[in-house]
Parts: sequence; structure tokens; C-alpha cells
Amino acid sequence: MQLLVLNLQSPNLGLMGIFRYSRTCLLKPGLLRSLLIWRRGCLYVHFSDLSALQLEDNVSHYSSMSETDSDVDKFMVPRIKFKNPKRCELSRLVVELLKTLNWDVARQVKFSKSVNVYGFFNSINAFRTIVHVFALAGLQREAQYLLTDIVFYYKEENLNVSGLFSTFLDSPECVGRSATVFSLLIKVFASNKMLADAKDVFMQAKKIGVELNISSCNFLLKCLAEGDKLEAVRSLFDDLKNSGPSPNVYTYTIMINFYCKERHGQNIDMEQASLILEEMEKKGENPTVVTYGVYIHALCRVGSIEDAWNKIQDLRSSNQPLNIYCYNALIQGFCQKGRPDEALKLLEEMKDEGISPDIYSYSILVNAFCTEGDIESGMNLIQEMEHCNKKPPLVCCTSVLMGLRTKGLVNDCLNFFHELSAKGYKHDLISYSTLIHGFLKGHNMKSANNLVHEMRKNGVVLDYIIYISLIREYCRKGCLKEALKNFCTMLQDGLQPDIITCNHIVDQYCSRGQFEEALIYINQMKDQNILPNSYTYSVIINWLCKYRAVDKAWEVLPIMFKDNIFPSVIHYTTIMDGYAKQFKNPMKAWKLYRKMPKLGCKPDNVTRTVLVDMFSKRGKMSKALDLFKEMAEEGLSRDEFAFTAIIDGYCRVGNVKRAWSMYKKMKRNNVTPNVKTYTCLVDGFCKLKRLDMATMLIDDMKRNNVTPDVKTYTALIAGYQRIENIDRAYEVFDEMKKKGISPDHIAYVTLGLGADVVTED
Repeated sequence: MQLLVLNLQSPNLGLMGIFRYSRTCLLKPGLLRSLLIWRRGCLYVHFSDLSALQLEDNVSHYSSMSETDSDVDKFMVPRIKFKNPKRCELSRLVVELLKTLNWDVARQVKFSKSVNVYGFFNSINAFRTIVHVFALAGLQREAQYLLTDIVFYYKEENLNVSGLFSTFLDSPECVGRSATVFSLLIKVFASNKMLADAKDVFMQAKKIGVELNISSCNFLLKCLAEGDKLEAVRSLFDDLKNSGPSPNVYTYTIMINFYCKERHGQNIDMEQASLILEEMEKKGENPTVVTYGVYIHALCRVGSIEDAWNKIQDLRSSNQPLNIYCYNALIQGFCQKGRPDEALKLLEEMKDEGISPDIYSYSILVNAFCTEGDIESGMNLIQEMEHCNKKPPLVCCTSVLMGLRTKGLVNDCLNFFHELSAKGYKHDLISYSTLIHGFLKGHNMKSANNLVHEMRKNGVVLDYIIYISLIREYCRKGCLKEALKNFCTMLQDGLQPDIITCNHIVDQYCSRGQFEEALIYINQMKDQNILPNSYTYSVIINWLCKYRAVDKAWEVLPIMFKDNIFPSVIHYTTIMDGYAKQFKNPMKAWKLYRKMPKLGCKPDNVTRTVLVDMFSKRGKMSKALDLFKEMAEEGLSRDEFAFTAIIDGYCRVGNVKRAWSMYKKMKRNNVTPNVKTYTCLVDGFCKLKRLDMATMLIDDMKRNNVTPDVKTYTALIAGYQRIENIDRAYEVFDEMKKKGISPDHIAYVTLGLGADVVTED
């Protein structure tokens, strides 16, 4: 029997060179069976048929080597005739790859296509052979590509990928020869997030004694860690320590990195990271600069700045590797703790150690100083960067813009913005936004609009925040037309305004009395899938009541029900307050109050206060007092508005004594009087010509930092007029103007002056 050996071309020349494996390796039963015999039912190749495969030039005779002959004689290579042309084509392809290891040929053959042409059984055996040969030849990337192609086919066809382990096992007697293939299979599974399958290959390989390489195990460990598979990570790490392959520096670094990162449901675990670092050093695995960098960065993230600083000092004293990443982590740590001055000292020490700060080092410091309001230090660092031929990134310069804007130095901010443009910086969304929001905060719409136009001109798309800020500021200024224009443009840009912004527009319509337009706009909102909320209708109801169209406000409630929004106590109380302020029919408020429980809405303290105020203003103090007492009995808080309503009512009916008694009760209950409370009492005492009490109340207001308003001063002026102390009345009048309070028509009339009289300050 004659035997063939494939003579391969050199890999350094682009085609594969002499096969660097011994003929004994090639001729061991398992591997040779993979190369020449594709299992029973597949193609069997006898030397006499090789001419058909065009391999004559590469056949060498080793009949003189008895060791080879004896190996070959262990199995039969029977003769077969080629009855299937397609099978013959596949055989030519396999033999050509065995002959040349030509990757350009191999990568053109897709496994799925091969299955369609040659059948699954023939294809899997052919690819099995090719994968093993490429792996043995050291072409691991190519072998991994072929394995990936097979795995993808299995997934698309819903085949059980766990069977690939037995498929690619070279020989049960010589399992070691499959180590490279299994290591690659682990990488294929892991890189495609098939982590359970990768772990299964690892376990099966260990079970039959295959010695996997640590590289593939590290890759699997890394993928498990990135997938937050806590138990699987721990289990694999323990397996490596207990049964090999032994963990190396990269294994330990992966584990330290795993514990040094925040994950879903898992905080940074510095205790575990420290234990692994200690174990690593005891095992003689020297941590790399990456290992230390990860560890130091984690210490800073958990706030252990001093521990991180001590670690760097220890590493420096023992000449351990440190790089810019280690220092940057600590610089950021100091800055996050609000200690940029110490971070700056560290930057200087870093330079003394011969480590040049990078752009990130400077950017951290610039941002920290500008956030603290120290713009000068931030600018000095930018100048230092430029002096060192390090162009500050735009994000670094934006920190200065934000710092200037925060301090209200919008003009300086604009000047620096233009300086950056002159230096060739192309402003982005963040730098534009920083300045635009500064102008909007200062209500400078003209400058904000100029920047918006510049943004669009330069192709910078406005974001959601800029749009809603513009719309809200236009609404605040009453510029409804411009607000609507930006609303439409925002929609055209594919951005959907939030309901809060839309409510600003609804408010603008209603403030103008355009209630029909407001309802039309709400329907347009719905068309854009922006659904109105309870507050939307609160705005409409509130404005209708202000316009004294309370019956119209009542008609809004059915619209709310239609939109599946149930009116709350706020809506009912607003309508009730509208009715209460109607002169002709205030009792509708009382009827609504009695009806609220039936509508499934329990009145609150504000609701009761509305009624207390209504009855007090109409002199029905008995009814008002009953409601006021009910509030206490039901555990509802009686605030300054409720007390003031009662005090005002008693003053109106001339019972200042009861009003004063209620005022003292208010103070005992630790309820702070407001300006209206004081004004009611001042007016009441002035009508009784008790200016001593009125003056005492004014002094009490000042002690409690309650500023008298025009009504307070007018009541006091009227009081002095009653006791015919005209000079003092004029003094109070002048005092009022000096405090920046403009006298109203009543104040002028009280003094016997025309409202058009101009008095000198």
C-alpha cells in the first residue's frame, strides 16, 4: 500500500508552506481518519484514485519507512468509485485545502451553501477536517471563522449546538489534538453571547482531559463578567484555580475589574477586589499597570481617595508601574470631592515623576475649577495646555462657558464663545446650548434667537431641551405666535414636546380669552399623541373662572371625562371659588360643595377655606365659624388663609374684638399671619380710631418680615385722617412711596388728592 504526504508551500509567501507537523502526527489513526476518511457512507480515497484529484505533483513515497507503514496498516483505506459528482467536487475542494491551506478558497465556501449542495452530513465532516487542519497549521483566526460559520448555521436552523463538541472531537484516544479547536469553539460561543454553550464546552473538555489554553478561558471569563453573570464568573475562576489552566495576570485583572465596576444590582466590591489583588501578588503574578489602574480608579469611585493616594505612593516607592490612567483616576476623585486644589498639586507631582498630563487630566481640572466658580484657574489651565502644544478639546472649553454662564457673566461667555470660533473650533450642541440657556435665563430672547439661527446655519440640530426652553420663554413673554412656530418646527424635526410645554401654550391661549382655540390646540396635541393631563384642564378652568365664565368652566368637566381624566378636588374647588366670587349667585358654590361627595371627591381644607371666605365676606359669620370648626374636627389643617378669612369677616361686621381674639388664637397655633391678616386688623382698628393698636401691628409686621402693601398703608392713612392727624397721614404716604410702593387711586382720594397729582420725593 502506498501512502501520500502533502507538501505545502510556505506561509510567508502567501500560500501555506511545508506542513510543520511530523508524519507520525498526521498518520495517527484519529487525525488521518479525519484527513482521508470522512466516516462511513462518505468518500473514501485510495492512492490509485489520486490522479483524479490532480495531486500527482505532491505525492511522495515513504514505503521505506516502516514506522509509517505500520501506522497506516492499522486501518484499511478501501477503493471506491466516484458515483456522486457533487461529492467528488467537495472532495476536490477539501484536498485542495489540505494541499495549499489557501484561505482565499476556504472563505468563499459558506457552510450553509455547502449543506444545500452536498448535504449536511458530508458538509459537517468536510468542514470538521478543514477546521482541524487549519488549527494544527496555526491558522487559528481562519479556523475560528469557519467555526463561526457553522455555529450561525446551527442557530438559524435551530439545531442543538451542544452536539458540536462531539462532532469536533478528533479522537477519543487522542483528545489533546482537539484542544485548539475547543479553545476556538469557546471563543466563538462567548463572542456571540452564547455563554452557557461556551461554559458547556469548557466543562466537557475538562471532563475528558483536554488541556485548554488560558487565553480562551480568559476570553470566556471576560464575556461572563461583561454579561454580569456573577455566579458563573466565580465558578469559572474557581475551576481555573483548582484544575487549570492556571490563572495568569490577565485572569486576575479580569476578576479585579469585575469587582471594581458597578453593575445591575451590584455595587463596587472593593473587599473582593483587594483579596484578589493580594492573592495575585502571593501567587507571583505581577500586576500590570492596567491592573493597578483599574483598582485605583475603583477606590476613587467609592470615595476612598486617601486609600487611592496611599496606594499610588506605595507603588511609587516600590518602583511599580504607574501610568496616566492611575493619576487621572485620583485627579478625578479629588475633583469629585470638591478638592480641585489638591488635584492640581497631584498634577504637578505627576509631571515631576516624568508622566506628562494628557488632555483628559487637564479637562477634569478645568471642569472642576469652573464648576467651583474659579474661572481664572480654569482659564490658566487651558493656557498651559496650549503652551504644551495640547489643543484643548471643545468639551474642556465648554466647561469655561458653563462656569461663566453660571456666574451670570453671559457677555463674557459670548466673547469667549466667539474667541473659540476664531481659533477654528466648530461649536457643537452642548456649547451652543450652554450659551442659549444663559440668554434665556436672562430673558434675552434676541441673543438666544441669533444663536439658534447660527446653529441651523452651521448644521447643528436643535435638541429637545433647547426647543422646550424657547417655547416656555416665549410663553412667559406672551409671544404665543413664536411659541407655536417653534412647536411646529420641533415636530418637523421629529421631536415631541412634553405635556408641560404644551400646557404653557394652553395657558397663553386662555390668558387671552381664546378658550375655543385652546381646545382646538388640545385636539392637535392628541393628533401628535401628546395627551392632555389633569393640569391642562385646570389651566382652562382657572382662566374661565378668572373671566367670570364659571358656567363655561363647569362645561369643561364632561370633556375631561371623555379623555378619561377624572376631575379632582382642585378642579371642583376652582369652580366653587368662581361661584363664590359671583355677586349674583354665590350659593351655587355651597350646592357644589354638598354635591362633591356624591361625585366621588372629598372636600379638602382649601375647599372649606373658599366657603369660609365666601360666608365671611357676606357677613354670615355663624355659618363661616361652623365650617371653620368642622375643619378642626375633621383633622384638616387651618392655615393662614382660613384664619384670615374669619378675621376679615369679623372686621367687616365691626367686631374687631373677636377678630383680635382670633388673631391671638392664630399665633397660639403657630400659624404665621400674612400681609392680608395684618391689613384687615390695621383697617379694623383704624376705623375704631385705635391708631396705637394699628401702629403696634405695623411694628409686628416688620419684626416678622411681612412687608406692608398699598392696602395696609392706605388703611393707616385713612386712620390718621379720622383722628385729623393730616401731617402724619402725609408722612405715611411719603414713606410708602420711598419703599417703592405706588399709591393707588384710593390712597390719593383718602388724602383728598387727585390721582393725577404729582408729588415730589
